[in-house]
Amino acid sequence: MARVYEIDGVVPVIAPEAFVHPDAVLIGDVLIGPGCYIGPLASLRGDFGRIEVRAGANIQDGCVVHSFPGSVTVVGENGHVGHGTVLHGCQVGRDVLVGMNSVLMDGVIVEDESFVGAMSFLKAETRVPARSLIAGSPAKVLRELTDVEIDWKANGTRTYQDLARRSLASLRETKPAAWEEPGRRGFAGSDGTEPVHVTLHSYRGR
Repeated sequence: MARVYEIDGVVPVIAPEAFVHPDAVLIGDVLIGPGCYIGPLASLRGDFGRIEVRAGANIQDGCVVHSFPGSVTVVGENGHVGHGTVLHGCQVGRDVLVGMNSVLMDGVIVEDESFVGAMSFLKAETRVPARSLIAGSPAKVLRELTDVEIDWKANGTRTYQDLARRSLASLRETKPAAWEEPGRRGFAGSDGTEPVHVTLHSYRGR
């Protein structure tokens, strides 16, 4: 069970079909929708404003989600928020990809099916049109996305939705083994999955 805290009588809500890692922290006015994945060491602080993570979205390891008083931070349906990202009082639309270690400031609106490049800084009140690629520090809109790129993103998000199901079914705290057992059932190369930069090139080549 995640570390879940009530404040001023307001309790986080987690849909039964969502997975929230035991080392994640949820405080106050936080709503986690069905099929979501919230990774280890993610901090979602709904102690000033509301946080909504809508159906099928993922908030990965080490992310921070927060708001100024009275504001709402939203990650839309099937949103995909990479490791170490900070979301503060912003609106992330449906099917958006936010790359690792990005920072989205107050009043930012990222419209549906857009990509935020890794390590981008979106200053306050930035608005990103639908189906756009934005990147940099400060971030600038670079171009419109293709259908192939949006399909590639959707496939990656489905992987995290599957991880939520796998984690609900089998993730358990345990003690380490002292040695590697013969015939170990691991994950390295187990399903032929390639790194994301390789799969994106493959998609573009279709």
